[in-house]
Amino acid sequence: KEILVEISGTTVTLTCPLPEGTITWTLSETKQTHGSEQKHVIKNHNSSPTSVSCASDDKTYEMYLNARVCENCEELDVLAVTGIITADLLITFGVLILVYYFSKGRKGRASAGAGGRPRGQKMQRPPPVPNPDYEPIRKGQREVYAGLEPRGF
Repeated sequence: KEILVEISGTTVTLTCPLPEGTITWTLSETKQTHGSEQKHVIKNHNSSPTSVSCASDDKTYEMYLNARVCENCEELDVLAVTGIITADLLITFGVLILVYYFSKGRKGRASAGAGGRPRGQKMQRPPPVPNPDYEPIRKGQREVYAGLEPRGF
C-alpha cells in the first residue's frame, strides 16, 4: 500500500493507508500530529519538493512529494485528450485530401508565365536546311568530293 495523493488547484490531499487511530504526519522533518484522521490536507502548496511520512505505532509509510500545482489549471481526463488528438488528426487529413484533389485538377492547365499569353499546341517545325558544305555523300555524286583525296606531305 502507498500514500494516496490528490491534487486540486493548490490544495494537496494525502491519505495514509494505515487504519484509523493515532496517525503522525511528518512533512520535511516537521512533525504534525493528527488524531484519527487518515487524511492530511496541504493548502496553498508552493510546489516545492517535500518528504512525507505517516506513522502509527509500529508501521511507517514514506514518500517524496514533488507535485506541481497552479491556481488556474484545468484537469483533462484521458477521454478528452484522446478526443482532442483524434479531432486534430481528422482535420489535418481532411485538409490534406482537399489540397490533393484541388491541386490534381490544375496539372493539365498552363500557368500564365513570362509571356502572359496562353500557349497553343506546339507547331512542328520542318527539319533544318542542311549546310551545303557538310552534305552527306549520295550515290552518283561522288565527283563532288573527288578532289578531297588525302595529300602526302
